[in-house]
Amino acid sequence: MRDFAAIDFETANNERTSVCSVGVVVVRGGEIVDKFYSLIKPEPNYYNYWCTQVHGFTRENTEEAPVFPDVWAQIEPLIEGLPLVAHNKSFDESCLKAVFRCYQMDYPDYQFYCTCQASCRAHPWLPNHQLHTVAAECRYHLEQHHHALADAEACAAIAMEIL
Repeated sequence: MRDFAAIDFETANNERTSVCSVGVVVVRGGEIVDKFYSLIKPEPNYYNYWCTQVHGFTRENTEEAPVFPDVWAQIEPLIEGLPLVAHNKSFDESCLKAVFRCYQMDYPDYQFYCTCQASCRAHPWLPNHQLHTVAAECRYHLEQHHHALADAEACAAIAMEIL
C-alpha cells in the first residue's frame, strides 16, 4: 500500500464520541506528504482519570479547542480518496463513526485497514502487537506514545513496512 492516511484518536472518557485529539499522516507514493494534528473539544466534555493518565489531557487543554466538525473540515480534503489506516482500527473507526453520528454528519464509509491485525500476520513471534512493540520491530522509534500525531506517524511507518 503506497497511498493512505494513517489516523489516530485520543478520547477524554469511555464514550467513543469524546475524541479530544486527532493525528493524521498522509502517505502518497510511499512517502509522507502531509501531517495534521489538532486538539478537539470532546463530546461529552469531561475527562476520566484513566484517559488522562494515558495521554495527559484535561478539560483545561481542550476547553477552547474546536469541535469535531470544524476539525474534520480541515482533515477531509487531505484524505480525500484515500483508505484510512489505524493501529487497532476497531477503536479508531468506532470513534470516527460515533462522532459523525453525534454531530449528525453523513459518514462516507471510509475504507479502514488495521496495522495491528496485519502485524499479527507479519510478525507472529512478537510478545504482543501493541503500537510501540510493532513500531520497534519495524525499526521506528516511537516517542510521545499516546500523542495522536506521534501514534499516527508510527502507524504510517508500520503500514509502509507491512501493508
